[in-house]
Amino acid sequence: MRLVLLTTLTMVAFAANSVLNRMALAGGHIDAVSFAMIRLAGGAVALALLVLLTRGRLRFGGVGRMLGVVSLLIYLFGFSTAYTDLDAGLGALVLFGVVQITMFVGGLAAGESTPPRRWVGAALAFGGLIWLLWPGNSAEISLTHAAQMALAGVGWGLYSLAGRKSGDALMGTAANFVLAAPIGLAIGLMLPGMVDVSAVCNWGVALAIMCGAVTSGLGYALWYTVLPQLASSTAAVAQLTVPVIAMAGGAVLLGEMLTGQFVIAALLVLGGVMVSVSGGRR
Repeated sequence: MRLVLLTTLTMVAFAANSVLNRMALAGGHIDAVSFAMIRLAGGAVALALLVLLTRGRLRFGGVGRMLGVVSLLIYLFGFSTAYTDLDAGLGALVLFGVVQITMFVGGLAAGESTPPRRWVGAALAFGGLIWLLWPGNSAEISLTHAAQMALAGVGWGLYSLAGRKSGDALMGTAANFVLAAPIGLAIGLMLPGMVDVSAVCNWGVALAIMCGAVTSGLGYALWYTVLPQLASSTAAVAQLTVPVIAMAGGAVLLGEMLTGQFVIAALLVLGGVMVSVSGGRR
């Protein structure tokens, strides 16, 4: 039960990232790349302070550290740049679909057993996302931005796989953010025409810091805590709940409309997760 609660809390934190990002960008409070850079820096500062207060020092070594840093950067910037032109629903579908594929492939490559019920659960959950998020026939899809979101999905999938090797969740997450922060700032400043200082306001900065320090930094530390206890395929399917939770948060906080389509999709996604994780080791 504790594992279920912690995993649920982590998924809520991930969904909150989308809601905060949507709130900042849709309101014109900040540009996408500045949001990503401040989010990364905020997470690095918060996690470093927390580790120094609780552990006394910060260690940067560890298994999978380079993979964690690189994949975190790929995810953050792929996610931000993709949403400059990509439909939000399609973006979420691409992101978490690719995350699922990446983690399933990673689990298979590691020789991890994937029982049929987990494949069935994944198919149900993914089908629910398609029902919920697939755009209309009239939607114009930018292949470039869709590819950027797919790259973000690969990055997050690899980051999650790297987290399964972390012996100290908080230390590992802090090291990833602190090492990635200066690289991310340099990358962001070098992207031509992507940073718009005139579009940055205090509220946008506050939302980015909240997203980085709380829902990203602490959320990812919690994710690294539960990952070693989850099969790669189970972790992949669990993350398919995030777009559903994000849409619920958008309805409550941003006034987005809930429809019968949302209810059906939510039942499919949550039902798929239940099928995937049932019947295993308790």
